[in-house]
Amino acid sequence: MDVTPWTNERFTMPSKMTDPNDQSRQSKDAAGLERLDPLLQHRSRLGACVLLSTVDVLSFSRLKELLKETDGNLGAQLRKLEEAGYVSVNKQFADRKPVSWYGLTDAGRSALKQHLAGMEALIKVAEL
Repeated sequence: MDVTPWTNERFTMPSKMTDPNDQSRQSKDAAGLERLDPLLQHRSRLGACVLLSTVDVLSFSRLKELLKETDGNLGAQLRKLEEAGYVSVNKQFADRKPVSWYGLTDAGRSALKQHLAGMEALIKVAEL
């Protein structure tokens, strides 16, 4: 079987060639990228915000379980979100044990909506 480089299994020519100078497409791509929040590009931080957006509060131990993170890593990621004002923390004692409750702030909810909208815009312009 004669296989040319343009039709082999690893690469096929795209059915539609795009103009590299197409500024309208580049503008759409850039608009989606600009809406992405660098703070939410980390798996644990994005995951925590998504989980917190569905409830009023979650405990540290529940977030740890759901995100499958270590204490140290999750603590560091939540601290970054707290410093940015995206989450609030309420520390209490239950049965003489410390319990940290985390909630998504209005700023965090707004940042998450914008980040997800940016991701959605990027997905729409991707031609896969």
